[in-house]
Amino acid sequence: MSKIFAHRGFSGKYPENTMLAFEKAVELGVDGIELDVHLTKDDVLVIIHDEDIKRTCDGEGLVKDFTYEELKKFDASATFRGVYGVCPIPTLEEYFELVKDTPIITNIELKTGIFEYPTIEKKTIDMIKKYGLEDKIILSSFNHFTIKRCEEIAPEIKRGFLSGDWLIDFGKYTAAQNVQCCHPLYLFLSEATIKEIHDQGLEINTWTVNEYEDIKRLSSLGVDSLIGNFPDRMIEVLR
Repeated sequence: MSKIFAHRGFSGKYPENTMLAFEKAVELGVDGIELDVHLTKDDVLVIIHDEDIKRTCDGEGLVKDFTYEELKKFDASATFRGVYGVCPIPTLEEYFELVKDTPIITNIELKTGIFEYPTIEKKTIDMIKKYGLEDKIILSSFNHFTIKRCEEIAPEIKRGFLSGDWLIDFGKYTAAQNVQCCHPLYLFLSEATIKEIHDQGLEINTWTVNEYEDIKRLSSLGVDSLIGNFPDRMIEVLR
């Protein structure tokens, strides 16, 4: 059965990438949580999706231009503003405190597609090791150079290449780079593309799977993990 990952936490019903969304995902009993990490001006690992805070917060500006003390004053409730009170941008360490004693697998997307944050790979891996979570982490990124740098620092931690394109031989390409997982957008997965990736001995962790029919189809085709905003729907279908 496909594993159930909560995309940015239980983001279909709670503010994405907040401790509330993560807590609700844990309460639901998901197999894993996907989240996004940036680096602040003063080198704090924070969990937020966009480079600019304006979509999800009551302010604007680039994450990299704020200190953490400045960032945590914003409300990251996005479209849920006023519904659940103030939800600050969490740190990766806060999140690890939540899941450290659970079986939750964490898929950390390193957001280096626009700003590379030269130290983000080492800082993230150091934090993982501090909490002894090496066996419960998948590091992924659209910046495949980031994933290769992660391999150099900690080859024992599982890695995945993210892609939002129709790629020819995605599995062959990924295996050739000694990366264990392919993370394609769900729209680009057919029976043939799934077979090509699995034939290389790789995991397929696909995003963002929200509709019942897509959950059923991809699970029946043997996709390893489904990452979606509504993990409750996946539980309803798969369990």
